[in-house]
Amino acid sequence: MDKIKVNDMEFYGYHGVFPEETKLGQRFRVSLVVTLDLSKAGNTDNLTYSVNYAELYNRCHAIVEGEPVKLVEALAERICHKVLSDFPIVEEVTVNVVKPDPPIPGHYRSVEIEMTRSR
Repeated sequence: MDKIKVNDMEFYGYHGVFPEETKLGQRFRVSLVVTLDLSKAGNTDNLTYSVNYAELYNRCHAIVEGEPVKLVEALAERICHKVLSDFPIVEEVTVNVVKPDPPIPGHYRSVEIEMTRSR
């Protein structure tokens, strides 16, 4: 199977367990890998047989900057579900959601959730 990757999309959302996260908000980075057969798109040069990258971005934007959730896991699940429901040509989607600045003590670069869902 072929893959389309959309990497490091940045959004600002109000997700989290702690009150300051839902009040102040924070940055989130999202990457997608969608798995599908791109042979028809490659042979015909026709977007109908592929997935528009801008539409993938728009779906992620609406979810991350939309209704808050407590868990990054819930955010990733929503994105997976939306991609699979809106793009029937997609067989599998992997979503990475990175929370670069979570309000927990310690020294680390980020917290990241990776989730894969398929039909």
